[in-house]
Amino acid sequence: MQIKDKNFALWCDFVERDFLKNDFPNLIKDGEINGATSNPAIFKNAFLTSSAYEESKSKLSDKSKKELYESLAIEDIKIASKALLPLYKKDDDGFISIEVDPNLCFDTKATIEEGRELYKNIGASNVMIKIPATDAGYEAMETLISEGININATLIFSPTQAKSCLDAFEKGLSKVEGKKPKAVISVFVSRFDRLLDPSLPQELKGKTGIINATKIYNLIEERGLKEVRCLFASTGVKGDEYPKDYYITQLVFSNSINTAPLETIEAYLETNNTSTKTPLSNNEIEEFFTQLKNESVDIEKVYDNLLNDGLKAFVEAYNQILEEI
Repeated sequence: MQIKDKNFALWCDFVERDFLKNDFPNLIKDGEINGATSNPAIFKNAFLTSSAYEESKSKLSDKSKKELYESLAIEDIKIASKALLPLYKKDDDGFISIEVDPNLCFDTKATIEEGRELYKNIGASNVMIKIPATDAGYEAMETLISEGININATLIFSPTQAKSCLDAFEKGLSKVEGKKPKAVISVFVSRFDRLLDPSLPQELKGKTGIINATKIYNLIEERGLKEVRCLFASTGVKGDEYPKDYYITQLVFSNSINTAPLETIEAYLETNNTSTKTPLSNNEIEEFFTQLKNESVDIEKVYDNLLNDGLKAFVEAYNQILEEI
């Protein structure tokens, strides 16, 4: 869904062949979602458990494991991009993302080459190439966006990562003549609370992910790059501690996107709540981080651990696909 006067959009963090051919176009038509994202973990679940891919796998049996994975993923992305294209043509939304091989996250040259190849093979203007926010990734982001390729910078946990993404996008966009590509900075939210809540007092529980994401959102907005928006990711709730749509309702900010699992989106739409939030000020945010420090939370260490865990999880999911597909 969109809150047009606030430029807020809701994207679906899920792809699967039957879903893309059936329910997905209806969700777009009904205005319930305005884009979609994918990642290796999502593809792992789809390719290894859904019967929708059996015919394609049979036809592609002569390909290598990686070629088979890419063929299946590219076909899904093509289906999604076609369904989203009318929305893309009239709005800033209507994008679908596909991630480069996460094993390349420390190899700039290989990331650039794979990003180019994926974008070329999909052949759709509303595709975003997803790149992890590592030192190698920032250089790749700058190069690819300078070539007119839309970018989704992923696995952002820290303000430092966000600043590096912004620097890369600003440099890359300055080299583009004519219509400029778009970019999003995907800020992961819920993983902070799953990690820290057990050791925090009640008054601080369920706040770290949201307040950290708000800090990064403020940074992005302050930079003022009109082609770049903040995207809140990892917004599903695991367990019953919070409402299913908790990480959407708390982050409905102007000029932002929330990408969420289907059940999270359904829970949010059921409330029929389209009011936006006013982000906390930078002073209020710093007061919260001071409280965390007083609870012996080393936030820089948390950032590093969550990034390393995120990279590891995507690599494991990707490699599992190649082993079992």
